Amino acid sequence: MTQYGFYYDATRCTGCHTCEAACRDYHGLSLKMAFRRVYEVEGGLWSQASDGTWITDSYAYYTSISCQHCDNPACTQVCPTGAMHKGENGIVSVEEKRCIGCGYCALACPYKAPRVDREVGHSVKCDGCASRMAAGELPICVEACSMRCIEFGSIDELPRGTRAAVAPLPDPSVTQPNLYINECAAAQPFGSLDCRIANAAEVD
Repeated sequence: MTQYGFYYDATRCTGCHTCEAACRDYHGLSLKMAFRRVYEVEGGLWSQASDGTWITDSYAYYTSISCQHCDNPACTQVCPTGAMHKGENGIVSVEEKRCIGCGYCALACPYKAPRVDREVGHSVKCDGCASRMAAGELPICVEACSMRCIEFGSIDELPRGTRAAVAPLPDPSVTQPNLYINECAAAQPFGSLDCRIANAAEVD
């Protein structure tokens, strides 16, 4: 089976959120719904030197994520109807007619990828822009990124970085996400308590 996934170059990302906005616009999502989210991570402290001056080790970086189309997706394991499934290309998607909107997938996913849209009555999520893939095009987030931070394709053909192991993401060994990241110098390891999400209200 060919496994598709994402590669994200954090050293190039300026945090412009264009990938997120393009995804929302293309899929006709409300401002309360997002298939791709850009986390703004920051940390560091100020300290006073012996001569009275102040120095800082502060840092900030961005992490853009959508569904990771995991090798071991938690969402498919808890779906009672089989609506949440992994296709032949490794993309995890929702069969809308089978979904009952129970929300188990949303609760199970450590990346908060599936969301229950109460207006349509079923779960929704990133499917790699399936219609664009069928037409031989790239996902809209990839096409929209002006800095070319995001790549999409067969995992075997994408550049390899760290397998989604930076804060604020969870331990990648749990679901084996198909997201590889070229980490920036400021990146903190997953599970780090030395940093915080600056835009928590926006990405939650």
